[in-house]
Amino acid sequence: MILTRTHESQIVSSLTAQRAASRGSTVPLLEVKNVRHFYKKREALKGLSFTVSEGEIFGLLGPNGSGKTTLFRILATLFPPFSGEIQVLGKALWENLFEMRRRMGVVFQSPSLDGKLTVFENLCHQGRLYGLYGKKLKERCEEVLTRLTLKERSQELVEKLSGGLKRRVELAKALLHRPEILILDEPSTGLDPAARLELWKYLEELRVQASLSVLVTTHLMEEAEHCHRVAILNEGALVSLGRPEDLKHEVGGDVVILKTGRPEEMARKIKEKFSLEPVILEGLLHMECSGGASLIPQLSTAFQDQIEWITVRKPSLEDVFLHKTGYAFRAGEEALR
Repeated sequence: MILTRTHESQIVSSLTAQRAASRGSTVPLLEVKNVRHFYKKREALKGLSFTVSEGEIFGLLGPNGSGKTTLFRILATLFPPFSGEIQVLGKALWENLFEMRRRMGVVFQSPSLDGKLTVFENLCHQGRLYGLYGKKLKERCEEVLTRLTLKERSQELVEKLSGGLKRRVELAKALLHRPEILILDEPSTGLDPAARLELWKYLEELRVQASLSVLVTTHLMEEAEHCHRVAILNEGALVSLGRPEDLKHEVGGDVVILKTGRPEEMARKIKEKFSLEPVILEGLLHMECSGGASLIPQLSTAFQDQIEWITVRKPSLEDVFLHKTGYAFRAGEEALR
């Protein structure tokens, strides 16, 4: 049977409701409350707060230095935050470390596989860390190998695998102990576009089939688009939170971009004539407005000898970042107004 989005949502909602009923609880799966962290005198996290629901793919999106990797390491229990609180199903993370680590699967950005061992041997070593042995360990290995379509590769040396297959083995390791939440740090690092799409296909399948919640850190806009909700971070602060489509609606109608030989002068003229607030990024003027298609002929008529080219498009998550911070996402440079 082919599952539609509606069917998937119904399945996940049903599994989530069953889990909640069995616990008699409706608390979020993960709750981050006013988390702060410092590196010497630099504040790396500035009071972050958000929740992750069961059966949800949640993204932490931000450029380098935004704090997402620091938060990932705290969630992975590598070190505690300076202040604030993190709860998993209503229980404090750092007061119940042994239990919390059993409820989490973690995939780090850096590879954690032994290339000289086979896929199956890598899984066996991981399972023993969680107290799995004998028949039970073998059954769990077979389960995750089948789920991630790795069974035919189980006796191959990991060093012989492609980047995409290695990432799937990393996922298999993280799922071996049947966690309730999977957290991944920049999961598609080093993957080509095809392998990246395949990775997200498997994450979505896992979310539906196992009612698994997923938290992922990324600096890639296209990855964030796969998430149900996204927290956009900048310099350790939460600047926006919500569904990708809702965040883009906050920007407003369209984004008009034009190139001119004198961007500062053009920005001033457009502000005076059209009451818009152009932002200059890498020599190009960006403007948020409704009815962008109708604005293009007006700009072309008013400044026909000064515009080299002009285009219009719908807002992206990069525009959301710019709208909230005044900085370009890619370079992290302050925009000129």
